[in-house]
Amino acid sequence: MVASANTRLQLETAHLTALFGQHRAVRDVSLLFPAHTVTAIIGPSGCGKSTLLRCLNRMHELTPGASVTGEVLLDDVNIYAGDVSPIELRRRVGMVFQRPTPFPTMSIYDNVAAGLRVNGRRPRAEMDDAVARALQQAALWDEVKDRLHASALDLSGGQQQRLCIARAVAPQPEILLLDEPTASLDPAGTQRIEELCHALKRLYTIVIVTHNMQQAARVSDYTAFMYLGSLIEVGRTDELFTKPKLEQTEAYITGRFG
Repeated sequence: MVASANTRLQLETAHLTALFGQHRAVRDVSLLFPAHTVTAIIGPSGCGKSTLLRCLNRMHELTPGASVTGEVLLDDVNIYAGDVSPIELRRRVGMVFQRPTPFPTMSIYDNVAAGLRVNGRRPRAEMDDAVARALQQAALWDEVKDRLHASALDLSGGQQQRLCIARAVAPQPEILLLDEPTASLDPAGTQRIEELCHALKRLYTIVIVTHNMQQAARVSDYTAFMYLGSLIEVGRTDELFTKPKLEQTEAYITGRFG
């Protein structure tokens, strides 16, 4: 993937291999994520998509027996270096998971504020402004502004996922990772999340894992195709879906395997 000369590349992997014990789930992947674009990672189940995503904010290492070799570079700094704080890293690289995961004992307000409180208390007015901003960015403010102190579990599934997006963007990260964020949503909820991807890339660099190739075609600027842990092909989404360079990519996107 080649970015234009005036595009700053914030995030990249360099010969990244992710292991579970001796099993290599991701194999020697070097991939660039241009700033303020959406990159979709596609491929059949078990190909390493979600593992690759979890390596980008060091969530992978939380699994017992998991390890990585190679590098993940954020503004040219290897995030796996010994002096990099995983907590600070995850403030800069937010993540939203496949199923909505609101904190069940917290209100809507406190769910969004949770990530902000990691770095210490803030004046109430500042916190109120930050929560409102995050909910607006997640296209949820108008639906919840009059019930901020209600339980997050009172929201619909689609609303809960947008709440999780609000929680992820509240600390104003640079990167937003989405791991199949619409897999458990109905078509209306899916459409809202896809619309958010287009809106939020003005503010963040977005990487989305999706099993839905039509979704990748709708929301992404670039698409990376993975198979058996390896990066097979990457390019601009419109080109990869209409004129893939490799027969293996064409076979997957036309449904001959997967």
